[in-house]
Amino acid sequence: MADRDGHGLLMRLPLFLVICGVAAMSMYVPATYALIRDNHPASQSFFYSGTLGLFCVTMIATAMGGRKSRFGALGQLLAFFAAFTVLPLYLAVPFHDALRTTAFENAYFDMVSAITTTGADMFGDPSRLDPVLHLWRAQVGWLGGLLMWIGASAIMAPLSLGGFEVTARGEPGRSEELPTQGGPMHPRARLLQVAYVLGPLYAGLTGLLWILQMVLGETALTALCHAMSVMATSGISPVGGLQGAQTGVAGEAVLFLFLFFALSRLTFSNDTVQRGGGRLDRDPEFRVGLFIVLTIPVVLFARHWLASFDIDQGENFTLALRALWGAMFTVMSFLTTTGFESADWAEAQQWSGLETPGLILMGLTLIGGGVATTAGGVKLLRVYALYLHGLRELERLVYPNSVSVFRGGNRRIQRDGAFIAWVSFMLLATSLAAVCLALSLLGIGFEQAMILAVATLSTTGPVIELASAAPIQLVELGLGAKAVLCSAMVLGRLETLAIIALFTRDLWRV
Repeated sequence: MADRDGHGLLMRLPLFLVICGVAAMSMYVPATYALIRDNHPASQSFFYSGTLGLFCVTMIATAMGGRKSRFGALGQLLAFFAAFTVLPLYLAVPFHDALRTTAFENAYFDMVSAITTTGADMFGDPSRLDPVLHLWRAQVGWLGGLLMWIGASAIMAPLSLGGFEVTARGEPGRSEELPTQGGPMHPRARLLQVAYVLGPLYAGLTGLLWILQMVLGETALTALCHAMSVMATSGISPVGGLQGAQTGVAGEAVLFLFLFFALSRLTFSNDTVQRGGGRLDRDPEFRVGLFIVLTIPVVLFARHWLASFDIDQGENFTLALRALWGAMFTVMSFLTTTGFESADWAEAQQWSGLETPGLILMGLTLIGGGVATTAGGVKLLRVYALYLHGLRELERLVYPNSVSVFRGGNRRIQRDGAFIAWVSFMLLATSLAAVCLALSLLGIGFEQAMILAVATLSTTGPVIELASAAPIQLVELGLGAKAVLCSAMVLGRLETLAIIALFTRDLWRV
């Protein structure tokens, strides 16, 4: 009876209010950790903020408990939009109060960066932040990744958004009833069902990765933050990246395996497969991702190998293997928009005598990972749809009267999938140009504006440090520039089509 009452209450309450309640309860984790570390000021900041938040949520829930939800799946999409824009105001309160050495706007920017899984480092020196704050940043990013895991199947898929418009039969932004046992399912019921299934899986994988890193010799805090950051593809680290980790190549290899969850939804669930088989080896996203992860490092390795003869290190095979591994891990990390740099990436540069290929890393982040994962970018499925369209056009040049036949994994792509994928690319290009123009008008140079725009729209904050010859200090940017970057991070997380759908008035119905 208690489970039914709790389920009914969650069905009636606004989704954004439920998310705020979860955020408030999560503040007790850093409060407890700070208490263990005898950091009582930080513990009080998180404890009081969480308690006050729960009190407000309870009061509002009591007042609204008898009301029914007025909106359908699109209303839940609006709640997600509020979670990425309004909720960071609340998340920044204990962070700002515990840090005490930064403006609130910087704390808000950092929380937007974390919850959108961007991971842009506002505070360049990790020693500036207390371990409790590092834990909070990674935890917020982890919760943001969980939102996308759940929202992809429960919200994006029924609305044919977030990459599903390439495969779905419905029009983008219009609710499409997915096949379920027992007929159509209420949007909130579907959300709760997906949360009950994927939530424990997400937490279990994170816990497994945490334990594996500690077994390899990593400290508990660093292992936990890196585990949460890899599962959420946020790239947040309490030690400034993998260069400060203690596990070496073995630790990177473990992280590399868990990055595969960001290449395709089928690595952990088949709940969004609408047509075609659910086999991973036939999944076009997974195959395209593997091709990129294997091909680009080999190309970079060959480039490094040719350059190494000029500096008389062509026979150093140990450095060659380290360079190959560093390139493979870094390519995988940036393709999944995680942004962790391998500790051997610097060795690859020293071995070859060449500079960092920042443009390649920026291109990888724009491609992004799989649909319905925590990765950002334009998604591998859209790239695959355009690839199929290109092959078809080449075939028509040779055989103008030929008829296209869908086979294998191609059945996942709808007839107009390539056109819709091209529209998504154009929307991204337009957004990229708009963000660059806005930053340029605020006094930022073209190169820095381009790097910042790519990093925020692809939700890959670490690319800001690696793609620029001169470091970009985010804390030194003006208020207008930070507001533009916050908007770009939200736009990159939800995508332009989803935000456009929120302005369609005739869609606001159950």
